[in-house]
Amino acid sequence: MKVEEHVAFTARHRDWKVAKKLTEMENERIAHFLAGVSNTVNSQIARYLSEGMDVEGIKKLAEDLRKGTLNETVIALKSPGTSRKLGQLVKETDNKMKKLLVDVARAYLVRETLETLVPVNYPEGILEGVDVEFPFEDEHVNFTAKHGRWIVVKRLIIDEKTPMLDVARLLASINETATLKLPVYADIDLEGIEEEFSAFKRVKKSDIPKVIEVYEAFEPSLYADEPFEEHARVYALRTALEKIGLTLDVPAKSLEKYLEKKG
Repeated sequence: MKVEEHVAFTARHRDWKVAKKLTEMENERIAHFLAGVSNTVNSQIARYLSEGMDVEGIKKLAEDLRKGTLNETVIALKSPGTSRKLGQLVKETDNKMKKLLVDVARAYLVRETLETLVPVNYPEGILEGVDVEFPFEDEHVNFTAKHGRWIVVKRLIIDEKTPMLDVARLLASINETATLKLPVYADIDLEGIEEEFSAFKRVKKSDIPKVIEVYEAFEPSLYADEPFEEHARVYALRTALEKIGLTLDVPAKSLEKYLEKKG
């Protein structure tokens, strides 16, 4: 049976119910839909991380780290003291495995800390409501896409034995896919954005203000058309943070490795 071209996201777990499907496959529509998917999974991931870390404690730490300026806040996020506090909020005693969860906790902390200072999400908002039939009666998270040669299926059926961190892993993986494909359909010049920050190689604490200065001077209209200028700004933030050694997105690979080691 031939599968129609589409992008779809459905989730059915406890009180979270959403079912959306895009079949009008113009590039701009796909990009907007992917932005909504990214926003949606990022908005839900905290509830599934609590199995491995003190999420409320991380939110409180985020409040404490927020300073008057973006520069001061990023320096605080990068400090060794913040790493020590994060370690205390992770529910793991094995040092090697703990490092994987600290990586996840740090990414969540970065997004939580910065969201009131700068745009960390795309302007579309989150996907809400049930517009199409759920593909499964079981509780699940499901993301599928088929467009030309792009085919993806990311799916997890959730039952009483499913680790909640495995749901978080899938949400992080879906976010990574949406983040990777969005610029393709939105025609965002990622190479140009990277070039803005190319002068920074090994960023020390004293270099952080320079990186932030480049970000704050960033002109998104040079790298994206009007409907996606704010998306380009988010990619510039992601690039700036990566140069500093921070990440805006929960790393699916760290959760995957942790779950594999946990057995």
